[in-house]
Amino acid sequence: MSTDESGPSVNLTEGPLLKPLIVLSLPIVASQLMQVTYNLADTFWVGRLGENAVTALSLSLPFVFLMVSLGGGLTVAGTVLVSQNTGAGRTDRVSHVAGQTIAFVSLVSVVLAGLGFLLAPTLLPLIGGSADPEAIRLAVVYTRIIFVGVVFMFGFFIFQALLRGYGDTVTPMYLMGASVVLNVVLDPFLIFGFENNLLFEWADALPVGIDFVALQADLYAATGFAGFGVEGAAIATVASRGVAAMIGLWLLFSGRLGLTLSLSDLYLERETVKKIVDIGVPTAAEQGANSLAYTAMTALAALVSGPAVAAYGIGNRINTFVFLPAVGLARGTETAVGQNLGAEKADRAKRAVLLSSGIVVAVFGFVSVLVFVLARPLVTIFIPGEADVIRLGTDYFKIIGPTYVFMGIFQVVNAGFRGAGSTRTAMLFSMLSQWGLRIPPTYLLITLAGIGATGVWAGIAFSHVAAAVAVGIWYVRGDWASSVIEDDDTPDSTETEPSVD
Repeated sequence: MSTDESGPSVNLTEGPLLKPLIVLSLPIVASQLMQVTYNLADTFWVGRLGENAVTALSLSLPFVFLMVSLGGGLTVAGTVLVSQNTGAGRTDRVSHVAGQTIAFVSLVSVVLAGLGFLLAPTLLPLIGGSADPEAIRLAVVYTRIIFVGVVFMFGFFIFQALLRGYGDTVTPMYLMGASVVLNVVLDPFLIFGFENNLLFEWADALPVGIDFVALQADLYAATGFAGFGVEGAAIATVASRGVAAMIGLWLLFSGRLGLTLSLSDLYLERETVKKIVDIGVPTAAEQGANSLAYTAMTALAALVSGPAVAAYGIGNRINTFVFLPAVGLARGTETAVGQNLGAEKADRAKRAVLLSSGIVVAVFGFVSVLVFVLARPLVTIFIPGEADVIRLGTDYFKIIGPTYVFMGIFQVVNAGFRGAGSTRTAMLFSMLSQWGLRIPPTYLLITLAGIGATGVWAGIAFSHVAAAVAVGIWYVRGDWASSVIEDDDTPDSTETEPSVD
């Protein structure tokens, strides 16, 4: 098992901490950037279909995130257990918990895929509120296609989580890159086919001596293929993620990455599954609650107007890109805390959280200014010609942008709790952030203050600041930095309950 910084995995338990933390986190940031490209590519191309199409994706995302997060949160248990056993030098336990995570979370994903497919026609109209019926219909179609391929999505999530705990974030980055390229290539053709496909217009401007506009007309005449519209975006996402998942799982079992998984590691054992559930369920509940909160916020935006829903959806997609440094550092912090607690170095684990927080403050101080200045162009890129949506989206970034620093601090400190296995603590703070500090104030600002979409944006900004203060207090005063692995390193040992406080 390579733990050298020059190898595929990074050792965060010895020597200077800042450099290996950055080395581990940067590929995660790059991977997350590529992940966001899935959504941005869909939004860019679907935005050419009009407001209803964009609204459909905005309505679909919270429901998809809810179902995916319920199982995806379980993969965090794999990160925690792999990282702490790696830090403790227990190579046999690393392979065992990795195999158990793959088998258990895959079974959960099948169940959630079926539920999501069946519930989409019932729940999406409730989320839609005052949205156009056509937008709701498109959202149902898009969502059902995504759930057909949700098992592939989970397969790649598991691959990323296990390798991250092991200290290898470079391999998932390369695989994500290949998947994104495939998605970007498929998107315009599956959405537009050979009719009004902007790619052909762009290609026609290239000095290659080919009339691409005429070529598009010939292809349409020969095939009659005008694309699948919104459904095409979903098909492209499922196909590209499916390819990534299959390659990733093959790499895990091939032994090429340093892990030595075998089929016997997939046979579920009660005590290990119990450990995964103990650690993973609070994170699944946390992510599920966050997704429900996003759904609730979408519904609150729908109380204001259809353009407010579209602006909120675009704002969240762009925020996903803006938040990448915090997401990468949060994931790196999980691994750093896990490995150091496994090596019984609690002070070093706490120092990793402080270092990540300092980096976040520096990065987001700059990002906040940039987003504030470029607010209108950012929104216009994704939905040109829709004046109301552009105006509301511009206000969104001017109100929320200055609070990005606080959001980043919350993410990395809460990730430190999670890396320690204190997933219940992380869950409670996330729920407080969303359901205590965001949704109630937003509702009051809309209904009592009557300030419309501005109330939605102000509620989000307030929650960023208040949540950062809350986790900062617990970091200083709370008892969260303890390991969850056992002294006995045999796979069939009796597991203890994880420490959560």
